[in-house]
This record gives sequence, structure tokens and C-alpha cells, in this order.
Amino acid sequence: MVPLLIDENFNHRILRGLRLRLPELNYQLVQEVEVFQKEDPEVLDWATTHHRVVVTHDVNTMIKYAYVRLEAGQPLSGVVIVPKELAIGSAIDELVILLTCCSPEEFSNRVIHLPI
Repeated sequence: MVPLLIDENFNHRILRGLRLRLPELNYQLVQEVEVFQKEDPEVLDWATTHHRVVVTHDVNTMIKYAYVRLEAGQPLSGVVIVPKELAIGSAIDELVILLTCCSPEEFSNRVIHLPI
């Protein structure tokens, strides 16, 4: 299973649905690690160091800093953007497909936007 870092403001109803569908889900909440309430570049750095893909609703700054890292030649373990406007059931379905069909390496140095 792809190890995830769930961003601070991510909808926990989506996370609950994911946990029900994927009991083996490997995730950490940003609130549980030392980058809680830190800026996005620090979150991305921590996620990459710990080999976790960031799952976020942040379509503004997180994307910006992910691309800044990539343009600077820095590694990125991956970012999955889930728009807030995407229905909860659709978000869960899309994430289940993505997480069960891809290996962690397939997220490396990528920003993936849902829906697929």
C-alpha cells in the first residue's frame, strides 16, 4: 500500500471512507508529526524524507511548492490533489483506484489531480 501523509485540512469523511474500503491503509496525519502547522515546503520535505505521498485539497500553494521542488531538481514522493468540489463518494472511489493500482514509485516526482 502507498504510504500517505494526509494534509492538515483534508476532509476526514473522505479519510474515514478510505479506511473502511482499505483497512490496510498506511497513513499519517500531518497533525501527528513535527511539521504540523508548518509551511508547505516543510511538509513536502518531511513527506519526501519519510517516503509518504501527500494527499491534500490545497490546489493553490501545495501545487506551487511541489512544482518549485521539481524545477529545482529536488525529489518529491508525490502529491495527490483532491478538489474540495469533488463529491465525497467520488473522491473515495478515485483514491481507492489510485492507491490499489499504483506502487509508491509511480507517485514519485508527480502531482496527480483527481478525478483521474
